[in-house]
Amino acid sequence: MARTLCNCVTSSYLKVMLWNLQKARPLWITNLQEDETEEMEGPRSPGQLLNPALAHSVSVASCGNIFSCGAEDGKVRIFRVMGVKCEQELGFKGHTLGVSQVCFLPESYLLLTGGNDGKVRLWDVSAEVEKKQKSPVKHIHRKKTKRGTYTKQGGSTNASVTHEEEHGKISPKLNIEHGEKVNWLLGTKIKGHQNILVADQTSYVSVYPLNEC
Repeated sequence: MARTLCNCVTSSYLKVMLWNLQKARPLWITNLQEDETEEMEGPRSPGQLLNPALAHSVSVASCGNIFSCGAEDGKVRIFRVMGVKCEQELGFKGHTLGVSQVCFLPESYLLLTGGNDGKVRLWDVSAEVEKKQKSPVKHIHRKKTKRGTYTKQGGSTNASVTHEEEHGKISPKLNIEHGEKVNWLLGTKIKGHQNILVADQTSYVSVYPLNEC
């Protein structure tokens, strides 16, 4: 997106917009409430209360033309920038409550998400994204990781790693039971090791080791 001087921003309501920074005007707007892709459809019971698709957070991948959006309806959406418009490439249920934060890891299509359900998850969306990507970006070398348990100060937090996809649908590679609503998260290296920083409504920042998946 740097090539076209565009940036992705979310409104405080239901829309995601692609902006031309030179002219300070939106090039493309989508209403998440109107999203009816097959990946995101499912059986609904009569009288079921559904969360609105309020856009909370966006993150742009290193390639520059792929970005993700987390919304109040618990869904994660992946878009591709196509000139002056965007197309949704993938949509999946990421959390049981709203997705408050999304963050692509550098040089990869590994996506961190944090939710109001107190969970932090890691997703690998490369298989779907690269189907239409003509010039794949450089990826982090990923190894299979055994199941593990992490413990944070002040409470026990389990983090399980899985490499299976259920019924052909995307599933998280890493699931961390943080326990508090996630207000902010970041994947970063500390002393040469990849970690996840998580901030919530408390005055503490939690640090979780992130092994290569």
